[in-house]
Amino acid sequence: MVEIAREKEWYRDCGIADTVAGRFDAITLILALVLIRMERDESLIPPSVRLTELFVEDMDGQLRQGGIGDLVVGKHIGKLMSTLGGRLGAYRTAMEEGEDAMAAAVARNVTLSEGSDPVLVARRARAFAAGLALVPADRVLSAEIGR
Repeated sequence: MVEIAREKEWYRDCGIADTVAGRFDAITLILALVLIRMERDESLIPPSVRLTELFVEDMDGQLRQGGIGDLVVGKHIGKLMSTLGGRLGAYRTAMEEGEDAMAAAVARNVTLSEGSDPVLVARRARAFAAGLALVPADRVLSAEIGR
């Protein structure tokens, strides 16, 4: 997922800011879309919990590498999980409501370069999700979700 979120098209063509905040936003966007896909297949629900745990572990490591101390890392993780949960809900609803709703969700949740149109991110995200919906559960489970 990180590899997908780091594809240059998200930044160059869609206008996600190539900053720490923008990269985090891209990762949480892709993670949310994968989790939404996993929710739709009962066999993937338990692994989706593990995927979320791996995200937390990775973010914990990233924060510690960035110099966040043991005493406050938990607080930061709590904020990150709250952010992910909020975005997951926003993207889940927006994906059902269509491109305009997804563009609005992107505008609220993704750091864009100045002058960038959230519709471009929304279209690419919806295309990614549409392709992901066609990927069999066993391939999702083995992380064969590339394009």
